[in-house]
Amino acid sequence: MNIKQAAALSGLSAKTIRYYESIGLVSPARASNGYRDYRESDLHQLGFLARARALGFPIEDCRHLLSLDGDASRSSSEVKALAQQHIRQIGDKIAELEAMRATLQKLASACHGDDRPDCPIIDELSGLEPAACGASGETLPDD
Repeated sequence: MNIKQAAALSGLSAKTIRYYESIGLVSPARASNGYRDYRESDLHQLGFLARARALGFPIEDCRHLLSLDGDASRSSSEVKALAQQHIRQIGDKIAELEAMRATLQKLASACHGDDRPDCPIIDELSGLEPAACGASGETLPDD
């Protein structure tokens, strides 16, 4: 099947499939005319990659998971360790996002949002001390 059909069946774009091929994640056969010819095994790999990427696995982890998928003598402990490592990374990212949200909430609540040019959000982004907000000399709230 051609790349358009493979894209439709795998849920990936043709551009993504070409990228995966360029970095060696998939290797479709070539027809006599030079066009890519995707087999069922290629579709399996593409679907596998789509699901792994949807779970946020980085490309190199996907490469490792694909190799484990094709290894009948694999140890499930290796797969589990990779998944647990990814879970920790997701937890770290969630903590970073929560810290960003808290900072933005603090800055947004300190900003008057009126016609004055003083703004703790701009001050923070500029690297300035956002202690004063407006002419009243208010400081950022602690919560």
